[in-house]
Amino acid sequence: MTERPAPASGRPTSVTPASRRHIGVVVAVLGAVATLGPAAMDAYLPALPTVAADLAASTSAIALTMTAFLGGLGVGMLFSGSISDSLGRRVPLLVGMVLYVLAALGCAFAPSLGVLIVMRFVLGMASAGGYAIGQAMIADYTRGTQAARLMSRLAVVSYLAPILAPPIGAQVLRVTSWRGIFILLAVLGTALLLTVFRVVGESLPLERRISGGVQSTLRTARGLLRDRHFLGLMVLGAFSSAAFYGYLTGVSFVYQNVGGLSPTAFSILFTVNAVGMLASVQGNHRLLARFSPRQLLGADLLAVAVAATAAVAVSFTEPLNLIALAVALFFAVAAMASIVPNAVALALSLHPETAGSASALYGASGIVLGALATPLVGLGGTSALSMTLVMCVASLVALGVYVLGPRRFPDQPGAAELEPQGDVFLA
Repeated sequence: MTERPAPASGRPTSVTPASRRHIGVVVAVLGAVATLGPAAMDAYLPALPTVAADLAASTSAIALTMTAFLGGLGVGMLFSGSISDSLGRRVPLLVGMVLYVLAALGCAFAPSLGVLIVMRFVLGMASAGGYAIGQAMIADYTRGTQAARLMSRLAVVSYLAPILAPPIGAQVLRVTSWRGIFILLAVLGTALLLTVFRVVGESLPLERRISGGVQSTLRTARGLLRDRHFLGLMVLGAFSSAAFYGYLTGVSFVYQNVGGLSPTAFSILFTVNAVGMLASVQGNHRLLARFSPRQLLGADLLAVAVAATAAVAVSFTEPLNLIALAVALFFAVAAMASIVPNAVALALSLHPETAGSASALYGASGIVLGALATPLVGLGGTSALSMTLVMCVASLVALGVYVLGPRRFPDQPGAAELEPQGDVFLA
């Protein structure tokens, strides 16, 4: 049975096999909560044409529901991560999940496009807590390599959403309307809300919380941005996100409009790439037993840049060599997946006292730059070249920041034993 923390120090007196098993449960639950955002975005993709028809809206107008979601996600990242440094992790996480359920129901019963856009913004904002606060909770009680290993576990669970959400959304559309997708999201959110309430406790003790309101939050953000190491990790993470968003934006059009694949064939290829991402983060977890997060981060950035450059070269072929392009994209997105746990662990380990704000800034910067990159993919119509160029340029910039920025992103060794701060494992 897991021991309660000693009242004087807030640290457990020992870490038992039972507590280690419970650590795995908590990380799995936090990973599942982190899927709420991707699920709300990916499950909705197959429904876009039917939403346009049902609400008598144009394709460009319906695209605003995706823009609103990303905007809400960015705002939610900044808000939820920062406020968790002041109020603790657990309450903001639970409040965000309640808001997620209500927003999903609001989308399901939206009578017009305008209401749907507003509800999608709120849904995106509510989704952010699972990502930003979940990462901050891990940073509350471990650092460096150990944090990167747990971030990899978190990513393994959260990457299930891109694999499962699109086919689930397509199956829901076979038996009901697009509104049924949001009902399903509300049910999922409710189930996870109850699980978090039961399993996940507070990880940030009162004595480590930040007071001072908005001014303190702004001072914290300025302090983070003055740290060249944190700023470098944030920038390379943002450009890596831009490369990934470029892939997400263009791959459907390239495979179907240019390559002539059917929707079913496209979904198979998309799922294969998602499985590659899942395998990549699982492999990253194992490699962290031998290599540091900084070493693996550099290898991942180099792999993405090489694969994206190869994809650009393939894009010049006439007719398009779809097999070669698919292979290059597979290796590019698989390596992208491993960038996240290593870069986030290094960034949050630099400022464990403000892990919520650090996680918020890191995540929001990636969403903002990703949202700015998506229109660039459309400049070339549906060509493979426009998509792969965005991926290539963004990945080369990320690699350049790693090589030419602060010369050493410091590795912080993980503790030999996990020592949760507070009651993170005891709800």
